[in-house]
Amino acid sequence: MFIRLFILFTFVPIIELAILIEIGSRVGTFHTIMLIITTGIVGALLAQSQGLAVIRKIQEELTFGRPPAGELVDGLFVLVGGLLLVTPGIITDIVGFALLLPITRNIIKQWLIRKIQSNISRGSRDFTSINFFR
Repeated sequence: MFIRLFILFTFVPIIELAILIEIGSRVGTFHTIMLIITTGIVGALLAQSQGLAVIRKIQEELTFGRPPAGELVDGLFVLVGGLLLVTPGIITDIVGFALLLPITRNIIKQWLIRKIQSNISRGSRDFTSINFFR
């Protein structure tokens, strides 16, 4: 787990920085900064609208007496996607938009559900180290 976190918090920012430097060298510092600000603003607005939509779905499920399991996963994805979009970087923006847009969010959610079901069918109850790339 330490190695994964080390890679996540060391190499991802290095790659993000390298991409931003390359973009800056091609389009200029001002346009690169405007790109970062624009994706932050668009991400915050999209996270707000999608977050409110998820809250409405959760309330609807609760009104009908159903547990809002899928909606809670959507809420988690919207939260993570919003955080990624306000973080400067191109890779984090791509992943953030994927988690915020309903079409890609549903694809990712179905993939995650299949991974969890696969772990369950193998008899594993440990979900702290789901192998996402298997």
